Amino acid sequence: MWELYDALIDSVASGEKIERAVSGRIWTAVETANLTGVAMTTEGESMIPMYPGGVEGLTLREAAVCAKSWNLVEAGFGMAAVNACCNTAGRMDELGCSEPYDNYCTRGLDFTGMTVGLVGHLKMPSGTLDAAEQVYILERHPKPGDYPDSACEYILPGCDAVLITGSSLVNKTLPRLLELCRDAYVILTGPTVPLCPALLDFGIDRLAGMCVTDRDGAWDHAAGGRDGPPFRYGRTFLLGRDLA
Repeated sequence: MWELYDALIDSVASGEKIERAVSGRIWTAVETANLTGVAMTTEGESMIPMYPGGVEGLTLREAAVCAKSWNLVEAGFGMAAVNACCNTAGRMDELGCSEPYDNYCTRGLDFTGMTVGLVGHLKMPSGTLDAAEQVYILERHPKPGDYPDSACEYILPGCDAVLITGSSLVNKTLPRLLELCRDAYVILTGPTVPLCPALLDFGIDRLAGMCVTDRDGAWDHAAGGRDGPPFRYGRTFLLGRDLA
């Protein structure tokens, strides 16, 4: 279960220290002198944190280990630290994976006749899944028409394609979700997704996320508890095993 997280943490080489960190109502952010990373805030503080004094003053590498924390608020800081290091415009340009937001996770895919699972409420261009035979939305906090996340065990093994929210890294459900999706085409998507090619070795076909370019805007969005994803404050990327 932890191999995926170990690979993720190993990708963080930055020794920059976190100068400030915030767990907002929806988004968590960490900031160093030069870098900003975001991740979805996840409720759950029943466990003692790894760093009771918080992550401010830690290096990004030190804080990245918090991605393993069972204090899920702290785990959000860990993923934000990972993303501060990995999700940079320079890294995105080096990997050649910049992708316009309008099709940043589904470019070139045809879902005609497919059974598609969406783990989380995911933002996609209108009409993307119109030709799918069946679409299941599975959610921890379901809205009318959604399946509860416990239905993943029953539904995902029968899906042809599955799109999974990056927040599954924070709440630790991703390794099991990938086991359930071993026969499906899998996209990990959203602002919490790290630009970490090593994740493609764990049954993920595509990584679709964002790199923060407007640091002040991303910080204010998280600290202010604003609704909606922070895509406007960065550039989106798409990295995949099947992409040139």
